[in-house]
Amino acid sequence: MRKGVKGAIVGAVFTVMVGGAGYGAFNIVSALNGDGGGSGGSQPVRTGPPSGDEVEETTRKFFAAWERAQGTTAASYTNNAEAAGPLLTAFGEDAHITDVRITPGTARGATVPFSVKATVSYDGRSEPLAYESRLTVVRGVTTGRALVDWKPSVVHPALKEGDTLVTEESASPPVKAVDRDGTVLTEDDYPSLGPILDELRKRYGDKAGGTPGVELVVRHADGTGAADTSLLTLAEGEAGRLPTTLSATAQAAAEKAVRQYAESSVVAVEQSTGEVLAVANNRADGWNAAFLGQVAPGSTMKIVSAATLIDTGLTSMDGPAPCPHTAVSESQTFGNLPGMEPDETATLSESFARSCNTAFVKFADEVRVDSLTREAEDRFGLGRDDWQVGVPSFDGSVPASGGPDTAANLLGQGQVQMSPLNMASVTATATTGVFRQPVIVPQDFDDRALATARGLDASTVQQLRAMMNRTATSGSAAEVMAGLSGSIGAKTGSAEVDGARANSWFTGYRDDVAAAAMVQRGGRGGDAAGPIVASVLRAGG
Repeated sequence: MRKGVKGAIVGAVFTVMVGGAGYGAFNIVSALNGDGGGSGGSQPVRTGPPSGDEVEETTRKFFAAWERAQGTTAASYTNNAEAAGPLLTAFGEDAHITDVRITPGTARGATVPFSVKATVSYDGRSEPLAYESRLTVVRGVTTGRALVDWKPSVVHPALKEGDTLVTEESASPPVKAVDRDGTVLTEDDYPSLGPILDELRKRYGDKAGGTPGVELVVRHADGTGAADTSLLTLAEGEAGRLPTTLSATAQAAAEKAVRQYAESSVVAVEQSTGEVLAVANNRADGWNAAFLGQVAPGSTMKIVSAATLIDTGLTSMDGPAPCPHTAVSESQTFGNLPGMEPDETATLSESFARSCNTAFVKFADEVRVDSLTREAEDRFGLGRDDWQVGVPSFDGSVPASGGPDTAANLLGQGQVQMSPLNMASVTATATTGVFRQPVIVPQDFDDRALATARGLDASTVQQLRAMMNRTATSGSAAEVMAGLSGSIGAKTGSAEVDGARANSWFTGYRDDVAAAAMVQRGGRGGDAAGPIVASVLRAGG
């Protein structure tokens, strides 16, 4: 159960806090100089950053109204009273939070950290609540007043736009998720699993045989479908046992690997079964991008593109795939990464291992507009919105968009969108020839129908494995994969996004484990995503 420890401190820890409760300890240290006080009466509308005195006054009034459960009044001290009012009112009425005491900390400019201590009471049960947050005071655009810059996270750091707080009997009983060997999986031990454990509880709480408790939860915005996030337990429910396909060993390796790179995600699957061994994210927003990401996968998509060229008879592993300096398709010029020497006599295997873009662009006028789409859907099981993983997932998208996107799609750009889960599955399909829909909850636990696809011919598999092995041993992935024993293969990738530094992609396999990673703005595939995948493959299943 997420954050189920009674009286848990929730939120970021601030290094400088003022001791004691109430406003006597309020000590504003501001780098902003000004007249102080709010604008009112006949005073002209003030401009410029709020002064230290204005920050103190606005914060004091906002906290005082909040403590007295005067939601509408507290909201009037923000720059979005319409949005702030309902949440501040729900804090007392729906969340049943009382005896609120807010202690401001030392301000830094117009930003004020603060701690909240309160009591949550429901149906004769009470538990203490304590957490920390922060707010920033800004100048009202039209009024010139000093106002709290409204964000739901002001009320609680776990809140996002459209969320609210509720205390009631749990919507779903708690679950005790266990890995394939019976090890209990908790968010404390495996932080990335927090959102996934919430989703598993939402979907399988009733089926796992538990009984609900009473909790303070974040109820996420309507339409998101996200499971409630538990913040505090008032009455323990009985957890039902839920088996997962995860491996505690692989999960621990994945958690450690993503911590090295901000905005990173990784997934590992068992190739022979499609079972997810690990899923980890290191993201500021806490989102499960490993399963739900929808971004261009860059040259990792060349696995599917190469399969398309082979299966449509346009070339083969040892067939021609020249790598010129540039290539033109539909009046758009494509190039290669800096430093890549052209090779007009290259084979597909050579161009694949070097990750030559222009070699694939040269085929754009020969493939049908929907060839890549059909290969992705029919052979690799992508883009049909029918995966039943056990928690929400994105199933990939490879539209037949035509025009210059025909070439761009072959490079994993254009309109192609993937998640690390999708690319781990692509690698498993490419190296085994069989599409096995990834699962994180065993299919026999609830007998749900899994997606199916044709898979690949044995000849295509043999060629893809050989090209991926070449990439891992002497091509663009060789440095990252060095030292890994057994049967190995890989593909690097990077994807340009709106002129920013490229997203780093990498997918690879070792024996029966396939893994894929993405690091936003991580650069080339071997720079960030590659080391993550190598670490997970080294740990095995």
